[in-house]
Amino acid sequence: MATLARIYQSSFDRAPAQTLMFTNGCLSALGDSSRDLERRNYDPARTIRFIAFGVGMGPLIGRWNKFLEHAFPLRSAGGKVSFTSLAKRVAADQTMMAPVGMAIFVSSMGFMEGKNVTQVSKKYKDMFVPAMVANWKVWPAVQLVNFRFMPLPYRVPFQSTCGVFWTVYLSLLNSQAKER
Repeated sequence: MATLARIYQSSFDRAPAQTLMFTNGCLSALGDSSRDLERRNYDPARTIRFIAFGVGMGPLIGRWNKFLEHAFPLRSAGGKVSFTSLAKRVAADQTMMAPVGMAIFVSSMGFMEGKNVTQVSKKYKDMFVPAMVANWKVWPAVQLVNFRFMPLPYRVPFQSTCGVFWTVYLSLLNSQAKER
């Protein structure tokens, strides 16, 4: 595991955006494909769409985390953690990035599935609110741990690893909306 961490860190130091793209794409694929293990109903085209989404979102989330790091520094001059700043990071993430990320997910999946604007709008209406409600039940706690304990280069992989389970949920929700 230490070797893997060194390889990741070295890659991140050399090419952070590409490292985040690769890592997030792989973990998105894992999340999507794992939803079919039990049902033996694998859809490779859907997994490719999830890879594309993960590749696109990796650098965006990385830049967002960097912004949060600078906007809400956790440590004061004395080295103590500011729980106020931590709460602000989580609040900003959940009120700004979570809805934007969900909107990007719904629209990109819809268009990659070949839907037109009207169909994507319907899909958005069908799944955005339930997905955001589920998001707010899970992700604030995940992001609290992420922002508090993970060094900046490891936040996207940590989030993406937790996101494997979230991707299973989104994939199932996306399929249900697709059937309507």
